[in-house]
Amino acid sequence: MSGLRDIWVYLSASPLLHLTLTLIAYQAGVFIYRRAGLNPLCNPVLIAVVLLVGALVLTGTRYETYFAGAQFVHFLLGPATVALALPLYRQIERVKSSAGALIVSLLAGSLTGIMTAVGLAWVLGASRDAVLSIAPKSVTAPVAMGISEQIGGLPSLTAVLVILTGILGSMLGPILLNLMRVRDWPSRGLAIGTASHGIGTARALQVNDVAGAFSGLAMGLNALATAVLVPLLWRLFAG
Repeated sequence: MSGLRDIWVYLSASPLLHLTLTLIAYQAGVFIYRRAGLNPLCNPVLIAVVLLVGALVLTGTRYETYFAGAQFVHFLLGPATVALALPLYRQIERVKSSAGALIVSLLAGSLTGIMTAVGLAWVLGASRDAVLSIAPKSVTAPVAMGISEQIGGLPSLTAVLVILTGILGSMLGPILLNLMRVRDWPSRGLAIGTASHGIGTARALQVNDVAGAFSGLAMGLNALATAVLVPLLWRLFAG
């Protein structure tokens, strides 16, 4: 046992270990997702998170140590987000033809996401910090954390809520859209991207290119709309 412990101490000092664990955890999630017939409830990101958290807890590894290796994947989030412009470019004519409906739908979705989250948190008796932190939960993490800090929320709590929102949105969004008989791919993509940012967009891209393109558009525009609406609404109601 002491020999195994020594080996683990040696390996844990290498950032490549945690990068490898991250990739293995995600591939395990993808494997389970495919074996489940692409069931949205078996979300690969959720499975990967559960596996990684379990591994870190069992080995007593600090998050800072883990992130020293996982930061390479974190760095690739930027190029991956920019790459979402490619499927959008392929659908640019469809986007132009429905620009008016897109703007109205996006503003309605953004306002609904903000008001329902804040309203539910307030009704359930959440603290002021928690209410402010949940307001931007439907946009990508860097933007949401910046908004939260600006209005007096807790950026770390916002980051957790953003991840949960993305995972739940990618899991339950397709099911809800099927129940409401929404079959139009642009509409499905717009709804997923507005409600569950990058994680939902990744799911939409796996299902359909058109849905993925509109989801990526919605993710970007909702981040812009939320960055404007949340501080504005906060000043309006706080004042």
